[in-house]
Amino acid sequence: MAQKLKGIVPRAWRLIKRILLFLFLFQFVYILLLKWVNPPITITQLQSLVTGHGLKRDYVGMKQISPYAKLAVICSEDQLFPDHDGFDFKSIEKAMKHNQQSKSLHGASTISQQVAKNVFLWQGRSWFRKALETYFTFMIELIWSKKRILEVYLNVSEMGDGVFGIESAARVHFGKSARYLNRTEAAMIAACMPNPKEFTIKPLSRHVAGRYPWILAQMTHLQEDEEIQGLIQ
Repeated sequence: MAQKLKGIVPRAWRLIKRILLFLFLFQFVYILLLKWVNPPITITQLQSLVTGHGLKRDYVGMKQISPYAKLAVICSEDQLFPDHDGFDFKSIEKAMKHNQQSKSLHGASTISQQVAKNVFLWQGRSWFRKALETYFTFMIELIWSKKRILEVYLNVSEMGDGVFGIESAARVHFGKSARYLNRTEAAMIAACMPNPKEFTIKPLSRHVAGRYPWILAQMTHLQEDEEIQGLIQ
């Protein structure tokens, strides 16, 4: 019996190593492919469909998106997006201190981290998922361009109940294509993104009503930044 176990353990270990190697190569090729190809579907989108919230999405290229929409999400979600390598450590430290002292949780995810989570992973707060998010954030920052990260973010993020991507959000909320969104409309969509099922545009929720004017002010303040201009034009 002991002799049989001695033979089984090495074979099992070889099998595990092959599986891990396959998974590593598969995810690497997938990340590389998504540098040019839009994700077919994400776990979050699939979950929205299965749980009855529906799935409205329509991927568009950067040229089909209003510069105001690009500027609004940067101002709302990650103003240091052009400068960091995927992680805003000062904001992470600040959020950790807040969460230790308060029952309300503050996040500090960058746009890159949100893309990693939304494209490759599931929603949740486990340390295992966070570790995977860190890995995928590092990989897309390494392989993709900042413009590509922003483009994917604008196409896969939920911007309404079951509404994914800026094109679908523009059509659902304002009856127009994303390329024609004005400053105020773009700011309102950005304001709903932390929790689009609760922070609604129609009817206008208290959160969106209070936040979108702040986003508009930030857009005015940051719109002349050269690095941001390079991303939104």
